[in-house]
Amino acid sequence: MKKIEAIIKPFKLDEVRDALTEIGIVGLTISEVRGFGRQKGHKELFRGSEYVVDLLPKVKIEVVVTDDMAQQVVDTLMTTARTGNIGDGKIFVSDLSEVYRIRTGERGPDAV
Repeated sequence: MKKIEAIIKPFKLDEVRDALTEIGIVGLTISEVRGFGRQKGHKELFRGSEYVVDLLPKVKIEVVVTDDMAQQVVDTLMTTARTGNIGDGKIFVSDLSEVYRIRTGERGPDAV
């Protein structure tokens, strides 16, 4: 089993969610997060004063899938979340040793 975490631009969320649903993903977790990478934030003007926004708003998507589904999810995320501009985000893939469904006690792929 794999846990795939993607940090993407907020305006791409609906498009990414729809694309993941089309390939058969039935559950995911979405969090609003803030952070920075190479872009290091940006400067904005507010009431005539300039200030630095160094933590940019992003969306974190977490999906748990079987090993054979992982590459398809990554490929879908890569094509759907890409704008071609700096700050498009990152994808992290981790191995999971075990997954449990709290309600039924199921484990492994059946719990997803």
